[in-house]
Amino acid sequence: MPSLSKKIDFALILRVRNANPNGDPLNGNRPRTDYSGLGEISDVCLKRKLRDRLMDRYKALPEDQRTGQTVLVQSDDRKLDEAKSLRERSDKVVGKEKDASVLATRACEFWIDVRSFGHLFAYASGKKNQDNTEGEDSVSKGIRGPVSIHSAFSKEPVSVTSTQITKSVNAEGDGSKRSSDTMGMKHRVDNGVYVTYGAMNPQLAERTGFSDADAETIKKVLPKLFENDASSARPEGSMEVMKLIWWKHNSKAGQYSSAKVHRSLEVNADGSYTLAPLAGLAPEEINGF
Repeated sequence: MPSLSKKIDFALILRVRNANPNGDPLNGNRPRTDYSGLGEISDVCLKRKLRDRLMDRYKALPEDQRTGQTVLVQSDDRKLDEAKSLRERSDKVVGKEKDASVLATRACEFWIDVRSFGHLFAYASGKKNQDNTEGEDSVSKGIRGPVSIHSAFSKEPVSVTSTQITKSVNAEGDGSKRSSDTMGMKHRVDNGVYVTYGAMNPQLAERTGFSDADAETIKKVLPKLFENDASSARPEGSMEVMKLIWWKHNSKAGQYSSAKVHRSLEVNADGSYTLAPLAGLAPEEINGF
């Protein structure tokens, strides 16, 4: 299948209401913020949700359309196979292959997230040097993907509300006695509009086999980013994709740089936005689900 034929830029406008969009484990799982108080959702978090939506899509596909549509980096609570680790899952497809071109071809043909975002395959030799470092046979093979996504930041500083909670669990005994309450904290962003940007690079797509069909697949799942993603920290309906803005250039190089395209979108704190015109590049505006 031919690789991506034209450069693509995109942006997502997100709304958060009374939810913790991305907790920081180094800060008591409080919602991430920068030094200016702007809310942040990391690019890693966004890619995780995108992979989850690709997995949902995979399960809904007929058997004869699943080839090349599965995901390598799967969540343990959503995984599509019985692999107990990422290594076990990758070994079933690429084994101990160390030829970079062969490994990349196999991995990209099989996993849509690898040919989209890339991946690093690391192999240890099993032999140690005298200084306890890996032996000469150890190797890492990196695949650089054509799809990049920025971290999302809120348009205004966010207000974070913290609530003290208690949990009562009878973990031991015959259940006749109530165990001690466990104290904890729960945090949420009261209200915030976040924006993230991304791009798809045709030159890098040639190396992984990322195609126009793959771009359309990601385009279809982006508006559903928070579907089937509810949890105690993110109750159903508290996270919303308001709008997907999709710019498809007329060539592989593109008419404009991604920076200029992204700057053409001006988002307000209430989620409304304006688009500065770019000659010859009309964006597609897609509502979230």
